[in-house]
Amino acid sequence: MYWIFALALAGLISICPPTLASHVEWVKIDGAIGPVSQKIISEGLQRAEAEHAEALIIEMDTPGGLLKTTRLICKDLMAAKVPVVMYVSPSGARAGSAGVFLTLACHVAAMAPGTNIGAAHPVGFGGIGGQDTSRVMEGKITNDAAAFARTLAERNHKNVEWAERAVRESISATENEALKLNVIDFVVSTRDSLLILLDGRTVQIESQTDTLKTLGAEIRETEITLRLRILDLIADPNVAYILLLLGVYGLFFELYNPGAILPGVVGSLSLILAFFSLQLLPVSWAGLLLIVAGIVLFILEIKIISHGLLTIGGVTAMIFGSLMLFEPLETGIRVGLELIIPASLITALFFVFVIGMGLRAQRRKVTTGVEGLVGEIGTAFTPLSPLGKVKVHGEIWDAEGSGEIAAGSQIRVIAVHGMSLKVENIP
Repeated sequence: MYWIFALALAGLISICPPTLASHVEWVKIDGAIGPVSQKIISEGLQRAEAEHAEALIIEMDTPGGLLKTTRLICKDLMAAKVPVVMYVSPSGARAGSAGVFLTLACHVAAMAPGTNIGAAHPVGFGGIGGQDTSRVMEGKITNDAAAFARTLAERNHKNVEWAERAVRESISATENEALKLNVIDFVVSTRDSLLILLDGRTVQIESQTDTLKTLGAEIRETEITLRLRILDLIADPNVAYILLLLGVYGLFFELYNPGAILPGVVGSLSLILAFFSLQLLPVSWAGLLLIVAGIVLFILEIKIISHGLLTIGGVTAMIFGSLMLFEPLETGIRVGLELIIPASLITALFFVFVIGMGLRAQRRKVTTGVEGLVGEIGTAFTPLSPLGKVKVHGEIWDAEGSGEIAAGSQIRVIAVHGMSLKVENIP
């Protein structure tokens, strides 16, 4: 009897196999948008597509970031083969600047209570290259960013007018205002509530309509590795700038004080990390060359008497090079003036005083060892005709006089040959 029931159950299972539980991929972006953020989102999107997730959900809190990186992430989101949901969370979080573009690029957008979105006006390098040039450049960047925001808003049926104003006028909105203005789709406080609201919602993926089945879906959250956290830290333009200067200080200190070891090690590691960081960021070679030129001028100030003119030129080159270090058309963030000015002055002091003192010490007359005897005054211990003995610093030396020298006469050391001195009579 039981075996008949078991066979019937096995047949039923073979006809109607149990369905696997659905899941969503969940990634978190906390901080400035940069190359590491792009890597996190790209890898999350690849996993979601490979494992047939119901959706990729991005939980975000950002003040903004690199415009070039933001565009690359938006390209990935627009080409996604699974629904992508942006969730601005937790309470107190924001989707500022670059975060606006990423939110508009997602198929569905939600915000937690107590969050805000907006102020997407691109940050340029105003003041460099003349006021008129700066104004024209800023206008081009703004127009380009505004067009991009409109494109994203139109694609996902969001408020196009608000998207453009967020770029041109730097307007912001709270979560409730954003919901009323059709900038986002939901205001939701928890992850579970978000999955409930997403369930049954349809999104357009390429030419097909996809219906989300997120009710009770498993959340597979990706933990950010220590490696990515470190990369995220050093990819910051301010950190890259500090590492570059530390590397220069360390190597120069080691070159002028061979054997110190620690400055050389710290300088080498700092430069390696700085070059890695600069490779992740849109660097302007003109800015980098100006920084190098400033350092060269500081070194010349040590060797050439310019009455401070070379130092002034070095500080000026450092400041302008630092301001121009990152491409204004590709970055929305920059090295702050509050860091540039102190760093330039400290660099000037470092080269003019610290390295200068080292060079002056190297040029100073030797006062110890055998070489230190040259120029010293002593007395003839015995007559020199021309060989004999002299007394210098209380020590008796074999000596050769430049002529006949009587015992007790004052002599001056003019050369050292091994353990013998060459001396001359002091009249």
